[in-house]
Amino acid sequence: MKKVIVAGAGVAGLAASVRLAAAGYEIELFEKNSMPGGKMHRISKDGYEYDVGPTLVMMPDVYEDVFRCAGRDPKEYIPMRRLEPMYSVYFNRPDHTRYDVAGDLIKLTEMLESRSPQTAHGFMRYLADIYARYQVAVDHFITRPFRSWKDIYTPSMLRNALKLKTFDSAEHMMAHYIKDKDVQQMLSFQTLYIGVSPQNGPSLYNIIPMIELLYGVWYIDGGMHTMAKSMASLIEELGGKIHYNLPVDEIVIENGRAVGVKAGGEIYKSDAVISNVDFPYTMKNLIKDTPAKGKYTDSKIDKMDYSCSCLIFYWGMSKRYDDLETHTFIIAENLDLNLKSIFDGNYIEDASIYLSIPSRGDDSLAPEGRDGFYVLMPVSELSTAKYQFDDQTINKYRKQAIAKVSRLPGCENIEQEIVSESIMTPNDFAEKFSAYNGATFGLQPTLRQSNHWRPQAKSKDCEGLYFAGSSVHPGAGVPIVLQSGKIAAEELRRDNPEDSFT
Repeated sequence: MKKVIVAGAGVAGLAASVRLAAAGYEIELFEKNSMPGGKMHRISKDGYEYDVGPTLVMMPDVYEDVFRCAGRDPKEYIPMRRLEPMYSVYFNRPDHTRYDVAGDLIKLTEMLESRSPQTAHGFMRYLADIYARYQVAVDHFITRPFRSWKDIYTPSMLRNALKLKTFDSAEHMMAHYIKDKDVQQMLSFQTLYIGVSPQNGPSLYNIIPMIELLYGVWYIDGGMHTMAKSMASLIEELGGKIHYNLPVDEIVIENGRAVGVKAGGEIYKSDAVISNVDFPYTMKNLIKDTPAKGKYTDSKIDKMDYSCSCLIFYWGMSKRYDDLETHTFIIAENLDLNLKSIFDGNYIEDASIYLSIPSRGDDSLAPEGRDGFYVLMPVSELSTAKYQFDDQTINKYRKQAIAKVSRLPGCENIEQEIVSESIMTPNDFAEKFSAYNGATFGLQPTLRQSNHWRPQAKSKDCEGLYFAGSSVHPGAGVPIVLQSGKIAAEELRRDNPEDSFT
């Protein structure tokens, strides 16, 4: 039986491990934290439970497929329910306009028609266009690796690449179809889910709101960390071993081949290694063998473009807020300036806010009669920010967050109702999760850092070495990162066709 070591029990590492363990491989994972999930972590404080990073489920079939591939019933591991409405959107201006975005197409059409028939028509045209591109992306790009230029520079692939129309920005593409500024912004804003601005992110990433609208937004019982715990449990059921509180210090390479890892001063041998530690961090810190780095030298890593980061406040509240949905977005009055500041590194004077109330989805996540608030603000990553995320900066942003959330229904006295607080900063993402530059979503998915230009699952410069995670093809976002884990497992098996255990 072949042995595979996985560095990092993040979402992609767990997904790859499940697939390989189900195929008969001996799996051993090393995780620096005390629990599985990477940024799909959990904070427990004063009776309140919070997901640290991702909070909403899109494309539930992708989640469930991890369990099906091992012959398990997903409902026994990650029971889900669909949210309706999917979320509410407020614009931070004097009229504080509210929109409830429904997953039901009839209700959604009614909302769009209330803006104007032209808005509804433009939306339908956008949906048809982006759905066609999405099918091309799924069939030819998102679900496949690119080992060499021969995998992309073929007549067929080039024709399909042109169908993606990636040279347009997400913002410009949305504006082409939808003239209503509010609807335009509440849709294009969502490219921040994967850490890129709609102002310069390829228009293909407008598939994100399309996926929500066509496949719904879902909630896993117990929150997103249930997914991480369930994958870890399944790995152990399949005979795998997970070491917690034991970070990998080095990927051991001998004669151009990965032969194991060094962790806690010991060498652990294996036939192959998958690194689910953030790709830039892996290259700079875990791979000491210069030839194995290939083109990803320290200088190259520093020059690459990184996603935005996040500043997150986790507030335990003294009451319930029955007028709020599970997910709420508060969009800055001047969204263009907000986005520009995030990616230019200037202090954000008018921030956008995402509020998740996990206890709306599962009341066991807060003390009886109370809610927990997850308040996220997209901010600059550490190498871009022109200021420090010190106590002064955090307090200024906290005041902004309180001012904006206090305008929501029933939240007028929110500052006095906070009884417990935890905070996650870009520095914390860097320290706790090895996110390079504190970039929460890894490498930015710009045109030159997507598809075959993005780091791939199989190392081109070291045999037996594979990568998975948000900085690796196909990119960020939980469903896509799960796909990254699948590709890594498939690439490893492709290189070892003699391994037929099942």
